[in-house]
Amino acid sequence: MRKHLKEVIVVEGKSDTNVLQGILSCDTIETNGSAVSKETLNKIELAQSRRGVIIFTDPDFPGEKIRKTIDQAIPGCKHAFLAKSAAIDHRKKKVGVEHASREDILEALENVKASYGIVSQTEITREDLLTAGLIAGNRAKMRREKLGEILSIGYTNGKQLLKRLQQFQISKEEFIEALNQVIEENDYE
Repeated sequence: MRKHLKEVIVVEGKSDTNVLQGILSCDTIETNGSAVSKETLNKIELAQSRRGVIIFTDPDFPGEKIRKTIDQAIPGCKHAFLAKSAAIDHRKKKVGVEHASREDILEALENVKASYGIVSQTEITREDLLTAGLIAGNRAKMRREKLGEILSIGYTNGKQLLKRLQQFQISKEEFIEALNQVIEENDYE
């Protein structure tokens, strides 16, 4: 028997819906592009109030734009993230949820994170990010990418990392544990 999700999953298009519904029993709302319409936002808001919503967009710029638009308009949505490496179709050189494996999709949906908006107080500081080599340096991008994967918060650029850590209320202990894993796995290859 296939797993059933109570929450409605917000995806970018029909291909994403087809892949997800081939893996599990779920309902989706398709944004049909990065310019999310008011009508679509209204559907998402209704779904959020009745069943909850998981935003599951592609790990690229348009996907992030959709995620931010929805998160700002409808607080309290959950987020599922795929690593870019898990969502690439190398033949077509395209990135998308529809290209990910069944295992990667299920893992992303099992590791959803609730969004709490930007919290003013956090244990993690910009200095921590600089010291960890997550903002500057020749390995910063790789470290941020791996950190986002480990914490299931997706990839961010240096400016957005602290906001994302705050948004998902990542504790300093979680941050340090994930950072140590990043260093162990990647810095000594």
